[in-house]
Amino acid sequence: MAPEGEQVMEETVDFIRMENGSYEEYQLLDRLYQKHNQNLPGELLSQLQRLAGDKMGYKIDRFEHSVQSATRAFRAGEDEEVVVIALLHDIGDIMAPENHSDLAAAILQPYISKDNHWLVKHHGIFQGYYFWHHMGGDRNAREQYRGHPLFERTAAWCHNYDQNSFDPEYENMPLSAFEPMVRRIIGRKPWSFAV
Repeated sequence: MAPEGEQVMEETVDFIRMENGSYEEYQLLDRLYQKHNQNLPGELLSQLQRLAGDKMGYKIDRFEHSVQSATRAFRAGEDEEVVVIALLHDIGDIMAPENHSDLAAAILQPYISKDNHWLVKHHGIFQGYYFWHHMGGDRNAREQYRGHPLFERTAAWCHNYDQNSFDPEYENMPLSAFEPMVRRIIGRKPWSFAV
């Protein structure tokens, strides 16, 4: 950090239209992007912690729900990627409560398998099985995906790690236990980009 009153010289490109950028400028942007991207695991964990506080009528807040979901997945022997998606599956709740599954899936897509991406993207409609009928909705909306290769896996994931993770008596692992997992999964080279 620069002393007060001293300006920090930040490397920038000269172009104002992307079509005019040079190879060297795009190499600079890529280097700065990679540096920025190293902070992504910490940013996601900070966003997750923003779910703490308001219980919105539940027995626990959404942060504890997320940690409980990950704890259950970890204790069931799931692989590290499944534990991380359990931890971060509701990360979109603050910014996009009506389509939080889509937002979480979009954030995680470059770092997780296609199967786990599908699971996160569709977990909201599968979770609806447990309560939509009490709110005037169709609890069987997930049936539109019956026959999909990931239907049973997604239904089981919601049953085992999501719908049952609102228990204030359940002993959650600390968030710090999951931090290295998040750093490994989100810190790896992105492989899947939406085109």
